[in-house]
Amino acid sequence: MATLALLADAASAANQFLDVFIYVYVLLIFVYVLISWVRLPYTPWVRRLSEFLRDVCEPYLRLFRRMLPALGPLDLSPVVAIVALFVLMRLIDALFSQFT
Repeated sequence: MATLALLADAASAANQFLDVFIYVYVLLIFVYVLISWVRLPYTPWVRRLSEFLRDVCEPYLRLFRRMLPALGPLDLSPVVAIVALFVLMRLIDALFSQFT
């Protein structure tokens, strides 16, 4: 019985970790999009921040840019990528709810 409770606690902790990870990644994508829209003064910390966000977000967004048709200057890949992350989070929550 104690083993099942321990397994349920571990599953709950893993589920919570993955949920927070997805929320943080969505936030990073959101900030990346905002920085690409707004012209900020070119300072070393802004450059480092934009390079970090590009390195973190671009590989994931590139997956969706390949699948979506080009709509001129409008890039819908961040929207579709965020929706996909929330769908993944719901699937993970459903999977882990079996253990609790």
